[in-house]
Amino acid sequence: MRTVGEFYKGQSIFITGGTGFIGKVLIEKLLRCCPGIKCMYLLVRPKKGQAAEERIQDMIQSQVFQCLKKDQPDFGDKLVPIGGDLCEDEIGISQCDQQTLRDNVTVVFHCAATIRFDEPLKRALKMNVIAVKNMINLAKTIQNLEVFIHISTAYAHCDRDHIEEMIYPSQHDPYKVIAASEWMDDEMMDKITPNLIGKKPNTYTFTKQLAENLLIKEGAGMNIAIVRPSIVGAAWKEPIAGWIDNMNGPGGLYIAAGKGLLKTMLASSEAIADIIPVDFPVNMIISVGWYTAEARPKDVLVYHCTTGTINPMTWGEMEPVVMNYWKHKNPLENCFRRPKTVQMSTTSYAHNYLVFVGHRLPAYLTDLAFKCVGKKPRMMKIYNKLHKVMGTLDYFTRRSWKWTSHNSEMLKSHMTEEDLKTFYICPRSLHWPTYLESYCGGTKKFILNEDSSNLPAARAHLIKLRNIRYTFNTIILIGLWRVLIARSQFARNLWYFVMGLVFKFVRYLRLTSTIKR
Repeated sequence: MRTVGEFYKGQSIFITGGTGFIGKVLIEKLLRCCPGIKCMYLLVRPKKGQAAEERIQDMIQSQVFQCLKKDQPDFGDKLVPIGGDLCEDEIGISQCDQQTLRDNVTVVFHCAATIRFDEPLKRALKMNVIAVKNMINLAKTIQNLEVFIHISTAYAHCDRDHIEEMIYPSQHDPYKVIAASEWMDDEMMDKITPNLIGKKPNTYTFTKQLAENLLIKEGAGMNIAIVRPSIVGAAWKEPIAGWIDNMNGPGGLYIAAGKGLLKTMLASSEAIADIIPVDFPVNMIISVGWYTAEARPKDVLVYHCTTGTINPMTWGEMEPVVMNYWKHKNPLENCFRRPKTVQMSTTSYAHNYLVFVGHRLPAYLTDLAFKCVGKKPRMMKIYNKLHKVMGTLDYFTRRSWKWTSHNSEMLKSHMTEEDLKTFYICPRSLHWPTYLESYCGGTKKFILNEDSSNLPAARAHLIKLRNIRYTFNTIILIGLWRVLIARSQFARNLWYFVMGLVFKFVRYLRLTSTIKR
């Protein structure tokens, strides 16, 4: 069996979702560690007036390709844009480009999907299910195809507590769901969505399960494998520690907490936060592609890429690490409030109360102040967006799952020691506190574009917020006490008694000081 690098030498690879988070890291890793690759065909949707070629040129300017540029300045010459759209027939690829793919491609990585949890079902079906069918149909016509790798999600079967590396049958036939979506309008689809997805929390997990079931039927006889990552987070080591380019999942929550916006969330402190740094699933995808092509298993193998069973960390353990980083090590600029403990509650009643006290009330008061000074109110708008994101995540922050990893262990056993170092796939050695600090630092550097030279100003701003809070609390306390004294004889007597003790103590200190002199 050839090594991973030897296998990819001379291969022509077709990648969908190459401009996405996982896709960029996958392209960078393949080109850097498998320099013998012949070329990569990247499916790119023209966007905002930009042609596919222009989007590729913009993409290669990303910081994720910094290291690659030093070693291979002309790596962009290996990237061939293929204009297309997952939502269109035949993926929107022209006949000429289809023929190019048929004649040259040997490996397919299908990474593209909509990852929006609240995506309307009709669009989710087009991007996550029908697109898989179209991809398989295209792959069947590729003359020298060696392997087809499909990227799914570890939560495709999240209605189960214990998930094996197998494809579970879906409750609904994917072909019938597709057929129904073709004649139903959007309004009708939206109405039947809750009943259709059943115990699934959203259209994303529902369509991902349908896609897996459709894949094994449409791809019968093909050399196919499925990789299921959990919540994909910032890079651990490669290409740049902490690198991330989106606020999906934990990254958005970390920023909200660091800005002082997030004070409470619907979560269980004992639930496992199954976050997997992006370099692990990327290494898994590359390694699975190699093994599936070389060993040609009889069945479609599924590979889990998760941390919860191997190296678990709970949301409760994560929270103090993140908050300590923002408060004491590397605060964000222009915070709304000082970062403090995020209260986690598992009941809606407690959470709604904390949301009103910790989120909505301060937002209302701030917007009122903005109006008084002639500024445009914006805090309620920000909090509405935050609550919408939190609403899509609470299903995952209140539960834990167990995933088996037998196929992943088997994969490791077939890799050489050198390949295991280059394409590390086991997160057992991941040190969570160090990684989480790197993750937070990555959100600050790569998403918010905040420079470390502004750190003194950020710390000074936190001190200012602290002083404002102390002053505000003192004024409120004095005001309440004055009202209480005016209305209660007992409170007045208590006040006079305490003040009398204070004056006696002061006189005692003065007397003691005089005697010593």
